[in-house]
Amino acid sequence: MSAQQQYDAVVLGAGQAGVPLARALAAAGRRTALVERAHIGGTCINEGCTPTKTMVASARVAHLARRGSEYGVRTGPVSVDLPRIRERKRAIVESFRGGSQRRLESTDGLDLVFGDARFTGPRSIAVISTDGREQRFTADLVFINTGGRPARPRLEGVACVPALDSTSIMELGDVPEHLLVMGGGYIGLEFAQMFRRFGARVTVVQRNSQLLPLEDDDVAAEVRAILEQDGLDVITDADAGRVEPAGAGLRLLVRTPAGDRVLEGSHLLVAAGRVPNTDCLECASGGIETDPQGYIRVNDRLETSAPGVYALGDVKGGPQFTHISYDDFRVVRNNLLNGGSSTTCDRLVPYTVFIDPAGFSVRRCSESRGAS
Repeated sequence: MSAQQQYDAVVLGAGQAGVPLARALAAAGRRTALVERAHIGGTCINEGCTPTKTMVASARVAHLARRGSEYGVRTGPVSVDLPRIRERKRAIVESFRGGSQRRLESTDGLDLVFGDARFTGPRSIAVISTDGREQRFTADLVFINTGGRPARPRLEGVACVPALDSTSIMELGDVPEHLLVMGGGYIGLEFAQMFRRFGARVTVVQRNSQLLPLEDDDVAAEVRAILEQDGLDVITDADAGRVEPAGAGLRLLVRTPAGDRVLEGSHLLVAAGRVPNTDCLECASGGIETDPQGYIRVNDRLETSAPGVYALGDVKGGPQFTHISYDDFRVVRNNLLNGGSSTTCDRLVPYTVFIDPAGFSVRRCSESRGAS
């Protein structure tokens, strides 16, 4: 076991709050360690905003090219090269991620550490690197920005089929013949329209009576009309009961008020929400309370139940937006480094549903969930 290192601050997670906070703390003269398990930039850069919107742009180009004749433009046959789209997406992600990592590595007073972190006591942390080496840190202040990941549904048979999530679907090398999308929320609809425009047949299965259940019913109805105009099949009031392999594809049983239906597809995208990355942190060892879903409980100053420990971004629950995470950073920076008294109370949240045409809205912080 390595000797314990003392820091003024340890930041867990290099997401949209963790990165600027670590740099601000170091610039203020506080010796800081930033611990990241995999990639700099968090969900936004690596699996969320940047890669998905890059692919949405490619899908829109394909859609417009097919409609060229409607505008008096001769385009000829249109085909989609999904590996090339994937290559472009990866290059843009790597550019954003690499630039952020270089800035961190050149910041005086900041140590960037890659590995899996867990609490061993109050403000005490062990980090296991990829080569198995363990480091132990203690700090006056600890900030948790470990984000979330796609949830795995409780669906009979899901372990027996190669179900996709919002990360793995972006690594496909071929356009699915028939993509079944389980979930009619923001993430599910974004990928549904995207892959329809890439050339897949797409069916959306939504358990609620409308798509985007957090939106007004007239907005949800218009979104459905837009997607159906693009050629998507939408089934609402449908509970997925079981999935099983079927030849080279799969078979999904759904229960509807009109009776059971069996859908056959080549691929299944599970868009059933997200869960926080707290299960490996051993929060209880650090005196940090979580709610029944695993999200870290915080007050309106982002303080956890453990003195000197803060949680920022998706890991604390609430709206999962990049700008919320960044605003959490500003709240903490103002209070700890500028002598302010900022809170998260009554925060208005602008957000966008990235289908085409996009939908925009503004809600109070407690009302918004899961858009991009």
